[in-house]
Amino acid sequence: MIPLEFIFFGLTLAGVALFHKHTLLIALLGLATLVLYKLFGPGFAAGPGLGGLLSHFAHEWSTFANLLCLLLGFALLARHFEESRVPLLLPRYLPDNWTGCLALLVIVFVISSFLDNIAAALIGGAMAHSLFRGRVHIGYLAALVAASNAGGSGSVIGDTTTTMMWIEGIAPFEVFHAYVAATVALVVFGIPASFQQDRYSRIMKDPPSQLEVDWSRLGLVAFVLVCAVTTNVVVNNFFPEQADAFPFIGVAVALALVVSIPWRSPDWSVVPGAFKSSLFLLSLVGCASLMPVHALPAASWQSAFGLGFLSSVFDNIPLTALALRQGGYDWGFLAYAVGFGGSMLWFGSSAGVALSSLYPEAKSTGRWLKHGWHVALAYVIGFLALLFILGWHPQG
Repeated sequence: MIPLEFIFFGLTLAGVALFHKHTLLIALLGLATLVLYKLFGPGFAAGPGLGGLLSHFAHEWSTFANLLCLLLGFALLARHFEESRVPLLLPRYLPDNWTGCLALLVIVFVISSFLDNIAAALIGGAMAHSLFRGRVHIGYLAALVAASNAGGSGSVIGDTTTTMMWIEGIAPFEVFHAYVAATVALVVFGIPASFQQDRYSRIMKDPPSQLEVDWSRLGLVAFVLVCAVTTNVVVNNFFPEQADAFPFIGVAVALALVVSIPWRSPDWSVVPGAFKSSLFLLSLVGCASLMPVHALPAASWQSAFGLGFLSSVFDNIPLTALALRQGGYDWGFLAYAVGFGGSMLWFGSSAGVALSSLYPEAKSTGRWLKHGWHVALAYVIGFLALLFILGWHPQG
């Protein structure tokens, strides 16, 4: 018998998919329904009643706070980057045809290898907004999200899930081979998405004359990113036991932005939209954390492959935590599956939710699936390429 929690969560996801103009309300109602059911029904993993509820969210608060700080902070940072006018310089270096669109996806892929995928997606979205004069095809938006998730899948500092693996003692080289699948996937989704964008709105041919870069604003962007990356490296190398207990990276980004206000004041107008998107994602993460998932199928390449599709609707953070407790996976396969798989739906990853705050038209599940078909195809081909080239080697 299917537990009622899964039915409630499934109805919530269906509502999000069908009524994209009311996604926040549906997500909040879904979370409230699950909380009330668990409160007066079977109880929480941490215990029954109000005490169990408080214990549950006391355990999850760090994840929620980290996501909130990162989503809001990187939304402000993306606007800083756009207002530095650096994206307007790209036409000098990128071809003014579909290959220029593909080159931008490669840039996002590379950025995400050393930076959080949320930031990579938002920076990519800011560059696309300038390069295509605000006209970005929804298939290309899906590709930007996919590029940011693929680029972080083989790096322990590029994605929350791979960072979790690093904290648990998995060496960086044990997830690095995820880049075999990620690179194949980039080619598979990148080429059709670039043709889509080129037909919809060609890349700006020449930068504006007498363009002056705001180097101070660009320096501010670099400062915040250095703070984020440094905090991530220091915490995971020297304080790994505390990494899950406090939102170190999110707080570092927030503090860096606050300290830099006298330097350059951010565009606060982006905060309301970013906050709504953040609240939506946190509601889904909260719903996912309440699911009675006690064990995954036996670790195999087939189960890892299935987790990729599951991660498009089920938050990949608890999925990764369950897989780590279970053990027996090839961690490169798992990193690619849970990292890239969420790209198949706009709400399947934090990068997709963040980008939708810049492009509200992306919040249509039907249009995302119709025009972003190449992302799901790329996931399958990339996974099979990794399986064929390197094979499945579980690492305990």
